[in-house]
Amino acid sequence: MAALNCSRLAMMSLAFFVLLIVGSANAQLSTSFYSSSCPKLASTVQSTVKSAITNEARIGASILRLFFHDCFVNGCDGSILLDDTSNFTGEKNANPNRNSARGFDVIDNIKTAVENVCPGVVSCADILAIAAAESVAILGGPTWNVKLGRRDAKTASQSAANTNIPAPTSDLSTLTSMFSAVGLSTKDLVALSGAHTIGQARCTTFRTRIYNETNIDTSFASTRQSNCPSTSGSGDNNLAPLDLQTPTSFDNNYFKNLVNKKGLLHSDQQLFNGGSTNSIVSGYSTNPSSFSSDFAAAMIKMGDISPLTGSNGEIRKNCRATN
Repeated sequence: MAALNCSRLAMMSLAFFVLLIVGSANAQLSTSFYSSSCPKLASTVQSTVKSAITNEARIGASILRLFFHDCFVNGCDGSILLDDTSNFTGEKNANPNRNSARGFDVIDNIKTAVENVCPGVVSCADILAIAAAESVAILGGPTWNVKLGRRDAKTASQSAANTNIPAPTSDLSTLTSMFSAVGLSTKDLVALSGAHTIGQARCTTFRTRIYNETNIDTSFASTRQSNCPSTSGSGDNNLAPLDLQTPTSFDNNYFKNLVNKKGLLHSDQQLFNGGSTNSIVSGYSTNPSSFSSDFAAAMIKMGDISPLTGSNGEIRKNCRATN
């Protein structure tokens, strides 16, 4: 019995030690992480992002999407930014990213600007997190204090990107389970989907919806069909705004669209299709401040997914390649 108690004590101590390590790793993310080492970080990122959005309003949505796609694949570690090497196949050409992930040049420009003011200090993963937040704010959305201290991954995974990023054809049950797998709730799912208030989608991602689905406003479907031929391979890359009303303003019109059966993607309309998320969508459609606060909270929560901290990972010199 004494031996058994000792064994239990040892296991409890080990479990506590593991919890301590996990807790301390997460605790290393802090909104003031670079306050001494890189005090001009926020203003440097902001000015570069603002310049990019002034040049092309759509790029804000593209940067925000990069952050989503980074965090859903082995955590927010900047792995999506890595080019392919002889040692690994990166995430840029995974199905969810091929011909659609963009904004890498903006991240490069931010990295160069940040390196000029504090060389070798700030990770590409953190630059992407700040750039996503700045993009939302510049386009009229909510602001939040970004937690920092992530380090950069030394590898990437195309297979994980193919498996872990929700597809535009996903049903509600799939979306819910995929968000749950990374610690995000159903409310987080709906709030974060509101990012589709900005940006564009390719014809190939919504063709089936506008020609075959019935839970869609007929005039809206006709409008979208005018620039998206029914034949696969024809006009696949033609673009349409995810939010027909204000595609470059971060607001709650996305949810108003869903209520009116004007969601562009199948996965969008799934959030308002008689299921468990209907009430959340309805709430956001009439209460923009509720959406804004929930979106900001969900972005902070998503930014906490499996960061590399402490001595894990590295601070890349070039966001496209490991050191």
